[in-house]
Amino acid sequence: MATKLKAVDAVTIGVGWTGGIIAAELTKAGYHVVGLERGEYRNTDPDFEVPQIHDELAYAVRHKFMQDPAQDTYTFRNDARETALPIRYLSGFLPGTGLGGAGVHWNGQTWRFLPWDFETRSATIKRYGEAKLNGATSQDWGITYAELEPYFDKFEYMAGIAGKAGNIKGSIHPGGNPFEGPRSREYPNPPMKTSYAGMLTKEAAKKLGYHPFPQPSANVTRPYTNPDGAKFGACVYCGYCERFACEMFAKSSPQLAVLPVAMKTGRYELRTFCNVTRINLDSTGKRAVSVTYVDAQGREFEQPAEMIFLTSFILNNVRTLLVSNIGTRYDPQTGEGVVGRNYTYQMNTGGTYFFNKKVFNTFMGSGAMGVAIDEFNGDNFDHTNHDFIGGAYILVSTTGARPIQYHPVPPGTPHWGAQWKKQVVRYYNRAIGINASGGVQAYRHNYLDLDPTYRDAYGLPLLRITFDWGPHELNQSQFMATILRKIGHAMNADIVAVSPRTGHYNSTIYQSTHNIGGAIMGTDPKTSAVNKYLQSWDVHNLFVLGASAFPQNSGYNPTGTLCALAYWNTEHVIKRYIKNPGPMA
Repeated sequence: MATKLKAVDAVTIGVGWTGGIIAAELTKAGYHVVGLERGEYRNTDPDFEVPQIHDELAYAVRHKFMQDPAQDTYTFRNDARETALPIRYLSGFLPGTGLGGAGVHWNGQTWRFLPWDFETRSATIKRYGEAKLNGATSQDWGITYAELEPYFDKFEYMAGIAGKAGNIKGSIHPGGNPFEGPRSREYPNPPMKTSYAGMLTKEAAKKLGYHPFPQPSANVTRPYTNPDGAKFGACVYCGYCERFACEMFAKSSPQLAVLPVAMKTGRYELRTFCNVTRINLDSTGKRAVSVTYVDAQGREFEQPAEMIFLTSFILNNVRTLLVSNIGTRYDPQTGEGVVGRNYTYQMNTGGTYFFNKKVFNTFMGSGAMGVAIDEFNGDNFDHTNHDFIGGAYILVSTTGARPIQYHPVPPGTPHWGAQWKKQVVRYYNRAIGINASGGVQAYRHNYLDLDPTYRDAYGLPLLRITFDWGPHELNQSQFMATILRKIGHAMNADIVAVSPRTGHYNSTIYQSTHNIGGAIMGTDPKTSAVNKYLQSWDVHNLFVLGASAFPQNSGYNPTGTLCALAYWNTEHVIKRYIKNPGPMA
């Protein structure tokens, strides 16, 4: 029997970036918020102290900050004709757990989606005709880049993002990304330093007529105080970002940017080791009244709230909706239903350039220290003669060549033995990695639902993932591979090794953690789970935030866009919903 607690104004299910933003904005406005986090409490001091935080074996290999599949996992299959099996070791993607979520161990790559990304379907049909979609169920978001721009700006200043603007109010600025949507002003902090590998990339890109620019970064480049008074340190380029926390207070995280703001109000209550099992509805099924959770001691509690914000990882967002029977479940046979619809991922096409006489010292770096080009992203180039839509941004980044996992060797090298060791020694410091991070279109046959066989420790069904590459992704990867080869030759690399994606998606090989969709936003309740304000069509006081709302994936990393949407949501909740509870048109 669950113990019923005192009602609060709002509860967030998950305390990462979106849960932290909700907490900060609502508490500043005078509302009482409870944050429920399934993982442990952690903060820069003392949890991220050196030397232990630079333990590559613990954090990068054994995934200390990640979800434990022995306790909570998913089942996977490529096709509905197959039997999905549990993922026993998370390797294809790595959901975080613990306070701050992936905002603690992310690399810090912080992008704004392109204007085209928000209007993929209509823009494609307008320019190329509907046949160009080639079976994709990709759709418009119901919100435009122009509407979201002020909230991108707000997030970047709250998080202290470092970069160089390329388009300020329609005016193109040299050194930045000329293809980005217009922004209100310059980044709050200057861009990161450029490595030797980055300089070679920049020179080669310019030689080819491209427009290289420094990657936007949440690795803050100088001491910074955000508009709410939260203070940041400066990056020291130690090379321990991805899968690690930052001991320098320099990698923007919920712990730095938003949670201290909420805590300071006295109206925020954080509860860790609390695993939410369901959202409870009233007798009408149109209003959420509470959430049920189990604490670390196995005790069950019911937390009533006037508003509930689902702010966990996208797969867990969708699973919570499904086990709580909220929204119409997607049926791939009919194409009807919305919860689980339009699940997508990220298409990465990688390469390595090997040099015999150049030394790069790639052990110095940071998670988002890189040089990028955007000529082939989104609809920045004419797709008329190409058999795909969308594209990829191309990046050479210097993230820190950590010794256990970094050992580039040329094609044809044995996988072990004396020759392998010789090549590792030779090329450890003489290789540059390059990646084309590509968008993924949605298809009717890629979706999320509840597994009929496997259950978790609470007796709840696991989430089942059905996913494979479609024609747009495989064709895109082949095209991007030709561009990566061209850049490598322009750099005068001695060996250019590029590997386009082929065949089926493989859930055992890490590609990114950018899972997308399943509770997508839109203007029609028949094709979306939430409206343009991230409000459930079915339960008006339930808001579902995060990348689960994206109808398909961009080439970019999702964090900047999902955080902008969180600010968009909270402004409308505070100014409109609370004053007049009900569906927001």
